[in-house]
Amino acid sequence: MVGRSGLHRIGTNLLKNHSGSSTGLTWQGWRKCSSTIPTTKSAPVAAESKSSTQPPLTHSLPGLPTPVYATSKDKQHFTQVTTLSNGLQVASENRFGQFCTIGVVVDSGSRYEVAYPSGVSHFLEKLAFNSTTEFPDKDKILLELEKHGGICDCQSSRDTFIYASSADRRGMDAVVRVLGEVTLRPQISLKELASAQQALRFELETLYMRPEQEPILMDMIHAAAYRDNTLGLPKICPEANILKIDRSLLFTYLKHHYTPKRMVVTGVGVDHDELLTSVRKYFVDMKPIWEEDTDLVVPTLNMQVDESIAQYTGGIIQEECAIPLYAGMSGLPELAHVVIGLEGYSHQDPDFIPICVLNMMMGGGGSFSAGGPGKGMYTRLYTNVLNRHHWMFSATAYNHAYMDTGLFCIHASSPPANVHEMVEVIVKELVNMAGALGEPELQVSQENMVIIITSVVLNA
Repeated sequence: MVGRSGLHRIGTNLLKNHSGSSTGLTWQGWRKCSSTIPTTKSAPVAAESKSSTQPPLTHSLPGLPTPVYATSKDKQHFTQVTTLSNGLQVASENRFGQFCTIGVVVDSGSRYEVAYPSGVSHFLEKLAFNSTTEFPDKDKILLELEKHGGICDCQSSRDTFIYASSADRRGMDAVVRVLGEVTLRPQISLKELASAQQALRFELETLYMRPEQEPILMDMIHAAAYRDNTLGLPKICPEANILKIDRSLLFTYLKHHYTPKRMVVTGVGVDHDELLTSVRKYFVDMKPIWEEDTDLVVPTLNMQVDESIAQYTGGIIQEECAIPLYAGMSGLPELAHVVIGLEGYSHQDPDFIPICVLNMMMGGGGSFSAGGPGKGMYTRLYTNVLNRHHWMFSATAYNHAYMDTGLFCIHASSPPANVHEMVEVIVKELVNMAGALGEPELQVSQENMVIIITSVVLNA
């Protein structure tokens, strides 16, 4: 774009270059031509038409079918439970969505290892989703699940073992097939066993080097609360037992604990009848590998299922360890950890919900808790502990619930020089739990419990 002064300069140069030429423009001619350029003026804005051709938003568009909206139905949230002929239970909820989640829950875990070397469940967790009778290796299992956009996972607690997978609901039969294989027909090859041993050694070596010490501390508090019985047995495999646990021992444990009456197949986002058909095919008609090959197990009568009820004993367990390697190089502080626990309630007890609200009210976390500003700052362990004692690095409440008992505890950490004061502060908070309860903090704790339960249900 060129302004009027620019046009004048261009015209002058043209006249100089073409002076004396019959075809050149004269100054007067240029001026005349330039004067004929119309002056640009803003056009008047047309008045807005009062009559609109668009239909109002209160009316449906002509020529379009009536929309059908999805509605919430009671049957979508109804849990159906069926017990099969062999005692296996199948539970499902047909929720709306394209994907489904199917899991196998087994009544198994470290609490049942009294007749076995501790660490069997830890081994089985590392060996999950490996080679089976129909899948030669782990890659084939993952490839089968990837055809339906699926993922898989295995987690264990002290009294529960869960194998689960999520995939497109059209691949439900393939998911049940995979779960039936990994739970009832694993191969546990020598190569896989060696890999599991190596993984356990590495995990044990790094446990004491990590800044977070929760796995070790939770094992210790359970060992103190239920000394030498059931829930007090270690969940983490001791290093001395790594070479003691072999294929025959693992298959013997599976034979006694992975029985139909101790298992539940659950599904969310699936049709119950279709799930039953697949479960019968892969969990009833097809036999476990230890029934097909009886030489896999150890014929010992002493290795039966331990049906003992957890006995709360109480006690103290102390362990003095060297300064972790990360402390000196990274500048992280040297910390002492203390966990103080009380006997709680089982998840079948009427007081289970109140103690969950109490756990929410105590809350806690670290001095630099992640998750955004204000996360958990209203809880007692923040307002009464972390905000008032600068030397406290963390204070967190935990509520462990099992079938026959429970354990409520508070874990705190501080520099070793402040251990005495730290114990006094935590004991004071435990004592104050029996005191007066403010209505605002009770309401906040209840609302957060509702939020957590709602999020679990919606993400199921």
